[in-house]
Amino acid sequence: MNYGYLLKIWKNITLGNMGSAGPFSTIHLKGHRMNKTEEYRYFLKDTIRKSIDFRNTDQHRGVPVPPIEKPYDSNARRIQLPKSDQWTRTIEKADLISAISNRRSRRKFTSKELSIDELAFLLWATQGIRQPAGGNLAYRTVPSAGARHSFETYLFVMRVQGIQPGLYRYLPISNELLFVCDVQNMEKRLASACLGQSFVGKGAVTFVWTTIPYRMEWRYSLAAHRVILIDAGHVCQNLYLACEAIQAGTCAVAAYDQELLDELLNIDGLDEFSVYLAPVGKI
Repeated sequence: MNYGYLLKIWKNITLGNMGSAGPFSTIHLKGHRMNKTEEYRYFLKDTIRKSIDFRNTDQHRGVPVPPIEKPYDSNARRIQLPKSDQWTRTIEKADLISAISNRRSRRKFTSKELSIDELAFLLWATQGIRQPAGGNLAYRTVPSAGARHSFETYLFVMRVQGIQPGLYRYLPISNELLFVCDVQNMEKRLASACLGQSFVGKGAVTFVWTTIPYRMEWRYSLAAHRVILIDAGHVCQNLYLACEAIQAGTCAVAAYDQELLDELLNIDGLDEFSVYLAPVGKI
């Protein structure tokens, strides 16, 4: 994603350069020119929607819907995860009120492993498919604007029973882990990519969510980017609550070296890039 390009678009709107109908034209703001802080606050608002002709979105123009899962080599190494009717036998039911009241950010973890059932549960809770809806559409365990679900889930696996350490990607359609690559000095490189936050690499597994923005842009055009980050909050809150159910902890992390983390994930940083991450470990 070219953030400089988007900022230019936002500036054009805010300064009235996209026509008198622009939501932040001088007519609307009575000549007020926004300062730098106000320009960046604009991203948090939904005012941009007023400047978009949704008849020109790819969805409205009949462009095929993008796939809900990033393609992969069918010959690549994959690990089948337990289904919900399997892990529900080993994971105790948790009281929702207790999970919410106990939720907190945890940065200290024990050296205990996660079981593969526990990992499968966490992945189901954060990006699991609840119900296929035909074509490239599925309802998941978390909400998403227009059910577009722009995220891919990557896992830096350190200590999960039966799974070799390395980088994996979750395949929600088949409920599998796709092996991406081995990562040398994983703990140290994760910490470096997260600006020296060493706890990020000390859990049993670190979740990293990337976005493929076009999945959302296909429907919402420039109104897509704000809701992508709103969706990220839904995902990570589910991770927090699910961790409480298995006596584990997590801590959301939004401060990182964008280019370094994207490189570590082997993604291009343009059509797919990291937006959020969270280590998980037993407490």
